[in-house]
Amino acid sequence: MHNIFIDHLLEATAGQTVLNIILLVLCLYPITGSFFWFAGSLSYRFLKTNKRDDNWEPIAPKDQPLITIMIPAHNEEVMIEETITYLFEELNYQNFEVLVMNDGSTDHTAAIIERLQTKYPRLRTVEIEKNKGKAHAFNIGMYFAKGDYILSNDADTIPEKDALMKYMNFFIHDRDMNTSAVTANMDVQNRTKLLGKSQTVEFSSIVGVIKRSQTSVNDSMYAYSGANTLYKKQFLIDVGGFRQNRATEDISIAWDHQMVGAVPRFAPNIVFHMNVPTTIRDLYRQRKRWAQGGTEVWLTNIKKFLFHPIKRRYQLSMFVDSTLSIVWSFFFVITSIIFIAFMLAFLLAGNYERVYHGLVISFIFVTFELLAGFMQLLAALLLDHHGAKLKYWFFAPLYMLFYWMINPITVVTTFIPALKTILGFGSGTWVSPKRQSLQKNKK
Repeated sequence: MHNIFIDHLLEATAGQTVLNIILLVLCLYPITGSFFWFAGSLSYRFLKTNKRDDNWEPIAPKDQPLITIMIPAHNEEVMIEETITYLFEELNYQNFEVLVMNDGSTDHTAAIIERLQTKYPRLRTVEIEKNKGKAHAFNIGMYFAKGDYILSNDADTIPEKDALMKYMNFFIHDRDMNTSAVTANMDVQNRTKLLGKSQTVEFSSIVGVIKRSQTSVNDSMYAYSGANTLYKKQFLIDVGGFRQNRATEDISIAWDHQMVGAVPRFAPNIVFHMNVPTTIRDLYRQRKRWAQGGTEVWLTNIKKFLFHPIKRRYQLSMFVDSTLSIVWSFFFVITSIIFIAFMLAFLLAGNYERVYHGLVISFIFVTFELLAGFMQLLAALLLDHHGAKLKYWFFAPLYMLFYWMINPITVVTTFIPALKTILGFGSGTWVSPKRQSLQKNKK
């Protein structure tokens, strides 16, 4: 009887220990994650030898592979003319065409393209009668594209003048046979409002640190930059094109490529300028779509990692981090609700000492998060564009407090829609955000 009691006690103790370890990992996940990305970005900068950030050579016109610049467009009358004009008149590359996939636009997008075709003979268009989303438009355009390389270019996106030349330097060598796509470094164009300035910091953190870290660890990448990525067409065909029912085609295609052994590349030296949401509502809708897309690829690939961990060992870090991120999001939301409920109960009961202790502990935890986040952002801003964005570090607290909270909330609120997508009830149909002219953004 005594031995049975001891065994139960040991089991209870071991179970409590395991539970404590799990809770500790979840509590420290955002802090350790920031330090991991910080260390990874430094590893990329000082230890990685084949990154080719500044090593690119101009390609003679006779040797330039044909690139199809594909612009999926749905009601883009505000932006489309400025973007197309820039591509034809400013890019430092001769052998390219522009293919606009007019995805069921109901505004003047089609008329603008038709007028521009008289000016630019290399401008082509495919009219899709019914809007079925960016991935659907891209998959159709893939078979109309004349080039062996396809640049995905959003209607509100402007790549730097040497972008195509720099992109092709990642494909023309023998060592690049398995390179499936190269994704560029995004820069916020509309920085006139507070949200725009804050997202300048955020994109430096996401692209400048996290993608460098992912590349440094094992040449993996969680997501391409859908607004501007150069794909090798054959690799798009090999994986059956983009998944048309996914919320984010750029996340799913990056995972699909790696599942077949292809290698994605990140090129921080290639910069493209894009518009970002300038209202809280548009920003939240965008982040919900991103969160749903991330959960969808996790649900799509979970069986592959659980049943074949050795075979998928090179992508295992992606799966582990995605798993921790999703689990932590639920942990954060649930514990936050419990914490607020307890604080309100103590407050109503007049137990101000417990309220004080709870707030102090929370403040200590948030302080550590802020410190880790500041280090991550500082590394990002120093590495990105040679420190040109360092002045935006002032907006870092807004990013860390607001965006770190919005991320787990969007993951939790979109988990069921993501699950429905995996079960066959998803849709990639898009609604274009409100656009603002590039010229207005420059003022």
